[in-house]
Amino acid sequence: MFDFLQGYDLLGAFWVTVQLTVYSAIGSLVWGTLLAAMRVSPVPLMRGFGTVYVNIVRNIPLTVIIVFTSLGLFQTLGVTLGAERFTTINFRLAVLGLTAYTSAFVCEALRSGINTVPLGQVEAARAIGLSFPQILRLIVLPQAFRSVVGPLANVLIALTKNTTVAAAIGVAEAALLMREMIENEAQLILISAIFAAGFLCLTLPTGLFLGWVAKKVAVKR
Repeated sequence: MFDFLQGYDLLGAFWVTVQLTVYSAIGSLVWGTLLAAMRVSPVPLMRGFGTVYVNIVRNIPLTVIIVFTSLGLFQTLGVTLGAERFTTINFRLAVLGLTAYTSAFVCEALRSGINTVPLGQVEAARAIGLSFPQILRLIVLPQAFRSVVGPLANVLIALTKNTTVAAAIGVAEAALLMREMIENEAQLILISAIFAAGFLCLTLPTGLFLGWVAKKVAVKR
């Protein structure tokens, strides 16, 4: 029944999906944290930039962002992100697009965690002379991250599924291979079930593990 799979690199396609997820997750966490810091910053310009960025990017379809990275950044402006091979360029552009999009949701999840930190702790930190970056780094962000592990897990799961959009610019991940297999083989239901099971194997353990972590590190109020 599964003889038709021998001609396709199924594991390789899912490995590309895993790489897209990992690199984009790291980039989104870093950029999303900076955006969250901007949104609670006492500097109006930084606060305004963070607000405008999140509200705009969050309401643009991911497909539009991914296609823009290829047609706009690469083909029009010649941005290659240091890569030479076309497949590598598209992979890096897909990571950039996924990072830009997902970081807006990371920012909002983290900002909700920041709002749970008691105001008295912040005022006490100011009273002893800590600066805004020190308050964020030493007091606010550690507690905020602990309180939003669950929401961040949901963002990570959504990111894993969103990597399928990278097929729009030719990244050889699971969704592109699935489309190719459906076009070549008369096994629509079976192929769909295989790829659905593959994504389930990626997302379900992640959700369960991060759910367990969330309970372990939850801030007791």
